[in-house]
Amino acid sequence: MTNKDFFAALADLERERGISEEVFLGALSTALASAYKRLNEGNSANVDVQLNPEKCTIRFYYTRTVVDAEEAGDGEITLKDAKLEKKSAKVGDVLSKEFVPKDFSRIAAQTAKQVILQRLHETERDNTLSEFTDKEGELMSGLVRKVDSRSVYIELGKGTIEGLLLPQDQVPGERYEAGDRLKVFVKRVKSGGRNAQVLVSRSAPGLVRRLFEEEVPEIKQGIVVIKSVAREAGHRTKIAIASSDPRIDAVGACVGNKGARVNAVVQELGGEKVDIILYSENPLEFIAKALSPATVVSITQTDEKAAVAVVPDDKLSLAIGRDGQNARLAARLTGWKIDVKSASAAEKLHIGEYDSPEETEEVPTADEESDV
Repeated sequence: MTNKDFFAALADLERERGISEEVFLGALSTALASAYKRLNEGNSANVDVQLNPEKCTIRFYYTRTVVDAEEAGDGEITLKDAKLEKKSAKVGDVLSKEFVPKDFSRIAAQTAKQVILQRLHETERDNTLSEFTDKEGELMSGLVRKVDSRSVYIELGKGTIEGLLLPQDQVPGERYEAGDRLKVFVKRVKSGGRNAQVLVSRSAPGLVRRLFEEEVPEIKQGIVVIKSVAREAGHRTKIAIASSDPRIDAVGACVGNKGARVNAVVQELGGEKVDIILYSENPLEFIAKALSPATVVSITQTDEKAAVAVVPDDKLSLAIGRDGQNARLAARLTGWKIDVKSASAAEKLHIGEYDSPEETEEVPTADEESDV
């Protein structure tokens, strides 16, 4: 068979879809062989299709393995019959014989086309997934395509790949409708044949980190650095930041003029509260700041990465937060175990009464912190 137009069309397809010639021709060869076998079910020989784009030829071959037996099975030929075709044939040889397929009908061609398109789709998906692997940990905008009882399916990028938002990555209280546009955090790219998926999240702390990077130029420039993020999605986030330039107010940069920058983040998070905490190299000072908006009277290290924070009696509930949320987020943000006590309780337990003043540090909450 010779068909220059056919191979020219393949070359165009290769350029348009970015699929390598080797992959494409391999898929096409397999598809044509499969179509012929389905059309000729009574033929026991294996079929090999060889394509030569330089000569624009497609050639069909029967391939049979020589066996030492009275009767040959599928894809086999007895040694006796093999010697009639090739005198030097021996057991284990593979004989190929070119043939011109008869009645290679429109049905067979359609079957080949379907297989080819499937392979092309798989290859394109794999290529796209490979590109998305580099986007793990990044922020992307997507369009909600479908919502079922549990999961949300989101078209990402130019709609070439689908992101999966699982229940554990959704924000409690957020509602998703088909047609909604969302910003999502690319959590992981799972490659597994037909079940390959891009897992995205709306609840990951990384989403808040990326939103601030998007809204605050100083973070992109590396002047302001995000040290850590602690989040309970849908309720509250604490983000610790620092400035590498003493002339730059890190908290002010994140808040923006009249709160424009932080409000843009809060709006994207559906009204979730965001505490912007100024990071400190002094861990006890950092813990005091992390317990914002409560005021810390004193803080004492009790063990390795463990401390007791003392707050005024009337600020105890504020420091602990509803269901312990504020203290819990402060512990996650700092990486320390924090025990919060009221001033009266601390006095009864003699907390803060040490011979060495270095064991207890009085740390007021800084005015710079922002609670949005």
